[in-house]
Amino acid sequence: MRFNFNQTIDIEKTNAYIVGAGLASLSTAVFLIRDGHVPGKNIHIYEELNITGGSMDGNGDPEHGYLMRGGRMFDEEVYACTFGVMESIPSLTDPKVSILDEFNAFNKKMHTFAKARLIDNEANILDASCLGFERADRMALSDIMIKPEDCLGSKTIKECFPESFFKTNFWFMWTTTFAFEPWHSAVEFKRYLHRFIHELPHLNDMSGVRRTPYNQYDSMLLPMTKWLESQGVNFELSCRVTDLEFKPSDNETTVTAFKCVKNGKETRIELAQGDLAFVTIGSITAGTSLGSMTTVPKINDKHVGGTWALWEKIASGRPEFGNPRVFDERVEESLWESFTVTLKDPTMARKIVEYSSNEPGTGCMMTFKESGWFMTIVLHNQPHFINQPENVEVLWGYCLSPYEKGDFIKKRMVDCTGEEILTELLYHLNFKEDMKKIIKTSICIPCILPFTTAQFLTRAKGDRPEIIPEGSTNLALLGQFCEIADDIVFTMDYSVRGAQTAVYKLLNLNKKVTPIYKGQHDVRVLINSALKMMKDDNLGQSLAGIKSLLK
Repeated sequence: MRFNFNQTIDIEKTNAYIVGAGLASLSTAVFLIRDGHVPGKNIHIYEELNITGGSMDGNGDPEHGYLMRGGRMFDEEVYACTFGVMESIPSLTDPKVSILDEFNAFNKKMHTFAKARLIDNEANILDASCLGFERADRMALSDIMIKPEDCLGSKTIKECFPESFFKTNFWFMWTTTFAFEPWHSAVEFKRYLHRFIHELPHLNDMSGVRRTPYNQYDSMLLPMTKWLESQGVNFELSCRVTDLEFKPSDNETTVTAFKCVKNGKETRIELAQGDLAFVTIGSITAGTSLGSMTTVPKINDKHVGGTWALWEKIASGRPEFGNPRVFDERVEESLWESFTVTLKDPTMARKIVEYSSNEPGTGCMMTFKESGWFMTIVLHNQPHFINQPENVEVLWGYCLSPYEKGDFIKKRMVDCTGEEILTELLYHLNFKEDMKKIIKTSICIPCILPFTTAQFLTRAKGDRPEIIPEGSTNLALLGQFCEIADDIVFTMDYSVRGAQTAVYKLLNLNKKVTPIYKGQHDVRVLINSALKMMKDDNLGQSLAGIKSLLK
């Protein structure tokens, strides 16, 4: 790998051009300023949307309804890289403290302990304390953790486990926590097992989960944007980067210009010698389509939004830039559907609290394990939006089987309006008596996301490019579709660690990237997890004895 840094870098003259304004890009700007000492005025961010935040959005109002396309949970061990950025960003409400301080204070008073993690089709809350493994399931789980990634190759999860595995409580909870499907990559599943093995004993109550005070846009992305603006960073919104120009060379890759479209006008931005380019490739929220209480969202493809088009264009003829078509031409394997419900009457939220025995924000995920759509909902701490009135509450949900028919609404979820989705949910909760009142006073916005789990799709080596492609002198790639060894996609930490790696390498900084937590090498973690796997088994009792000796 080549880096053109034999000479001393003149930071004052270095300009950084960043494509995208999501978490990876904003983190890149933070690292450039904080650790690289690049002046904020030298950093330029180009975003196709008219707002920053990328996939980590959160917006709306009580009149038209609130919207979140997705939701994120934190873990103390796994999110160290993200916390490192958060500690540098001042709070919007109290500049004397960081957003990490706010986060920690919130989680000291708000503890997660789910009491209704799994629910059947008769609205019965199930005992999920046992993972439900048979011997063959345990053996397969142990085998996939031990096998090298090269041995798994492009295998699917389904190819690595017996059919009984997909009927266990473990699978129902693991897949709805992290959004895995049986046809997804066994390598990605293995990486998740390694990174979150310490959470296995808490899988049924989610007591290891941490959350932001509000949605992640209001709690993280908006404060990051405001801080970067205060540092002089230039944001070009509603500006789509359509192509990159490269310096002619047989063995080096040097970006010389960006091609952009803004307000229908094509522009060209030239990079001088010593300037840096950071480009977000792919998008898990490209092609998003929204519905309403009375309309159905559409199923779009990669041509809606420019992020996939840019990656395909620059990767053409350059195998070191990866293979975007592995991820953007399999919508039937990566699509899911989420929905946000704005409640203008307290009835539904009150009934969920009574039903689940969890106050808002303490119950985490509620999964209807037998539902045709494989539905999960979350009643967050309220308010979940900064501008949310006291008399309005918000809940969020998603379904992993949106192409299947519902149990009460006999239609595929992708063919349903917001009212029909809310009706299906109310039937699953058995809130039939108050159904008319709840529907009349609520706004349910469905959201189809064609590429949400595209990063989980089976892949081969080289399909995901390195953060610094082979031969690059001034270009780094960002986002969920780059390759970071041992790390896990579909997490905030992946985007942040990629940004940190890009900045440290391109600026040739004498700093170490935040290390990846590897709980699979901690004997206590392994024993606690094995005890959970072997619950009510004689082997489990033996392991308990071993654990007591280690204390």
